[in-house]
Amino acid sequence: MRQMKNSGISWVGEIPQDWGIQRNKYIFKIKKDIVLPTKSYQLLSLTTNGIKEKDEDDTSGKVPENYDGYQIVRKHDLVMCLFDLDCSAVFSGLSYYDGMISPAYKILKIDNSVSDERYYAYWFNYVSSKRYYKQYSKSLRYTLNADEFNRLFSPVPPLEEQQCIADFLDRECEKIDKLKADILAQIDSLEQYKRSVITEVVTHGLNSSATMKDSEIWFTKIPQNWEIIKGKFIFTQRNERGNNISLKLLSPTQKYGVIPQDMYEELTGMSAVKLNDKTNYALLKTIHKGDYCISLRSFQGGFEYSEYEGVVSPAYQVFYPIINVDREYYKYLFKENGFIEVMNSYTMSLRDGKNIAFDDFGNTLIPVPPIQEQKAIAEYLNRKSAEIEHILSDKKAQLETLDDYKKSLIYEYVTGRKEVPINEL
Repeated sequence: MRQMKNSGISWVGEIPQDWGIQRNKYIFKIKKDIVLPTKSYQLLSLTTNGIKEKDEDDTSGKVPENYDGYQIVRKHDLVMCLFDLDCSAVFSGLSYYDGMISPAYKILKIDNSVSDERYYAYWFNYVSSKRYYKQYSKSLRYTLNADEFNRLFSPVPPLEEQQCIADFLDRECEKIDKLKADILAQIDSLEQYKRSVITEVVTHGLNSSATMKDSEIWFTKIPQNWEIIKGKFIFTQRNERGNNISLKLLSPTQKYGVIPQDMYEELTGMSAVKLNDKTNYALLKTIHKGDYCISLRSFQGGFEYSEYEGVVSPAYQVFYPIINVDREYYKYLFKENGFIEVMNSYTMSLRDGKNIAFDDFGNTLIPVPPIQEQKAIAEYLNRKSAEIEHILSDKKAQLETLDDYKKSLIYEYVTGRKEVPINEL
């Protein structure tokens, strides 16, 4: 039985008797080497799998006008995100490359003669998974400065054991990550299949043997009995304002449609902007169940359908049908890839483009199947989507199980709760 002792860290508890405990300042050296303007560096980014080279096509995050103040990162450095500790999805990572990274991060160098950087990469993975550093922050954004970080403690196993733990976790986590990659590929295939089903049915109907005719819209052939009408003759804007404080504030989302804020927070884990006493409720736009809302930037498909009564920000455009249509048919049509591309054509670029305007949509030709066919298409897609979403839910549950297992595995070994099996040494 392994002998244990109190670590002195409340959220760690006991550690093995032969392990040390030290302040971070004695284990890590915070360095800040600024990039030289005369040299070029590979831009790096902090990801869940460590520090990786940022893809040129990756448009996530803000692109700076220049890289003044960016820091040099060396292979085997640890990069720490010590700001927004309450919500940061990625807290730390081990660098596999030489390059540069944002000045917002802290870069840690470890003395390899006494410590293994891989062990501490796993240690900080455990720390971040439970947001343990959040409690030590004195700022509103839950940010730690260098002095606060240096005062905190970390375990110091014997170097040989650090290496054994890191080797073991490298192997086991690689197995888990491969399983996750397989499941993610299956999820991607299912989502692509769902999109293809929606495209096929909303553009060509359910009758594969229907007589087709040429059209003027983004898909060249439509069933003979379908009409083509400009959006403004099917829909109109709703300009009602909601000044009743009891009206529920809704959040337009690309994944879930227009939903209540509390539901948004539950589904996404993110905080929604709250109303306060200074809010002018008379400016909020009323949105009814069955209405549609155009998000500010619709380059990923921002025409959202509302299942709820409430109000939205005045920045959004709300519209509803003025002729007899099946609203759910158009809910699906507005998520069809070809329609999204047409809407994108009205904007300039991802960063500088204008917002989608209702007038642009209003002058767009869109299909109008017979009302009974609209209903049949919507019912079919509701069933089909539910089937696919059920499978996707199972796949995502598998991912959560693997994530939980990986976190548990890392926790057990970096804290010494478990020893690396003898046959693994």
